[in-house]
Amino acid sequence: MDSDEPHKIPINGVLDLHYFAPEDLSTLIDEYIRACLEKQIYEVRFIHGKGIGNIRRSVHALLERNPHVTDYQLANESGGGWGATIANLEP
Repeated sequence: MDSDEPHKIPINGVLDLHYFAPEDLSTLIDEYIRACLEKQIYEVRFIHGKGIGNIRRSVHALLERNPHVTDYQLANESGGGWGATIANLEP
């Protein structure tokens, strides 16, 4: 698939960020949150991986600034542990 083609992302409350470039995160996360709200999904899991934490820190900074995010925390062990962040949303 050509990298310039848009990719369909399922809007199911789980977004795996491993497939995206770091420079795309801001737009991607904002648009995904907006799409989740349209589907009345109010809890979103962002899978950023464990690694050295750069993506996790970027995700947390973006969630901090998003007006629809009421709070967020690292997932529990069964939900990805510190490799994923759960964000709670309000319309």
